[in-house]
Amino acid sequence: MEWPDQHRGVFAISVAADLCGLHPQTLRVYEREGLVRPRRTSGGTRLYSGQDIERLREIAALTSFGINIAGIKRVLELQEEVRQLQSEIERLKGASKQPDNG
Repeated sequence: MEWPDQHRGVFAISVAADLCGLHPQTLRVYEREGLVRPRRTSGGTRLYSGQDIERLREIAALTSFGINIAGIKRVLELQEEVRQLQSEIERLKGASKQPDNG
């Protein structure tokens, strides 16, 4: 799903839970475990972004395969590492295509 601003927290916990098919308490557990970090208002209300919703859906999919929280943390870490490596590969490919002005 396309979100107008992927990073802006706009969904209250009840709406975010509904969008992910999860219970609000589950979202609190995932936050406590560091799997998701919703923005907070000055009053402390959690606001979930489109990016948070996508991550929660991914977490829900992983749990449906029987992966526990520790396993999910590791999967998410490895996915981030792959993204960083892919970015570095693209950067290096771009650098190697530039003519040598030496």
